[in-house]
Amino acid sequence: MRRLKERSGLTYRALEERAARNGDVLARSTLSDVLRRTSLPHPDVLAAFVRACGDGQRVGVWLDARDRIAAGVAAVPAVVPGSRPDDATDRSGAEETAARPRRRGRGRVLTLVASLMVPPLALGAWGLLPDSSGAPAASRAPSEGWVTIRPARTPDLCLTDGRDREGAYASAVAAQLPCARATVPRTYLEPAGDGLYRIQWHHPEEGKGCLTVMSTGPVKGMLEPRDDCSEATRFRLAAAADDGEGFRLRPADGSGCIGIADDDDTTVGAEAIEERCTDAADQRFLVRTG
Repeated sequence: MRRLKERSGLTYRALEERAARNGDVLARSTLSDVLRRTSLPHPDVLAAFVRACGDGQRVGVWLDARDRIAAGVAAVPAVVPGSRPDDATDRSGAEETAARPRRRGRGRVLTLVASLMVPPLALGAWGLLPDSSGAPAASRAPSEGWVTIRPARTPDLCLTDGRDREGAYASAVAAQLPCARATVPRTYLEPAGDGLYRIQWHHPEEGKGCLTVMSTGPVKGMLEPRDDCSEATRFRLAAAADDGEGFRLRPADGSGCIGIADDDDTTVGAEAIEERCTDAADQRFLVRTG
């Protein structure tokens, strides 16, 4: 993190201001304290810091490195942004397990492991630093990997774990909420063949679920995470027809497009829903790695 700050050339004040523009909270005093310590930063602080330093496309890479250390892994392997979630136990869950209260003496062992991991992390972090060329990330969708899915009209909002605003359904549905607060569940884009994808959610408590368009009930058309990913909806990411940035999310087994419910396309908490395909802005989404 110290190397990334040096590479950015930004002061603590500038990083705090940049984070605020991104919708994050990154107090100068907190950041200064984090960079002086050898213990692991909170995931929210790390994510806000990486975005403020200009490496927002690879937030997931940094979080993965942090999670491996929190889980007490003895070595830091090469970090690949497209690494599959099935290669290991859900890292968020591992971190939560490591954070639970333990018998006296166990916490000291974990602290020692984290301290010993600092030098390998420093070496691995060199490879995490952004390319100094400053070239913008490609706008095409990744073939697979950790992503955020954001309505193009409100890119500071992410499709994440929300609730039906009418209160008619008790379970989670996909809704647009501030990305800065939507650190869980993490979203993974899984290739499903024929140019289609499944959208996985990885939650530290609920585990993995795949977004599925509801066909009946009070939230018909909305997206719910289902445990059985083999039965989940597959989506086609169709590039916008005009020169605008973004993609249309089209369920493979339907004729519609995913948009934002009703006329609330800029409202925090508005649900994602399958509707008739139009050229409306609420049906365009940004798919960003990290």
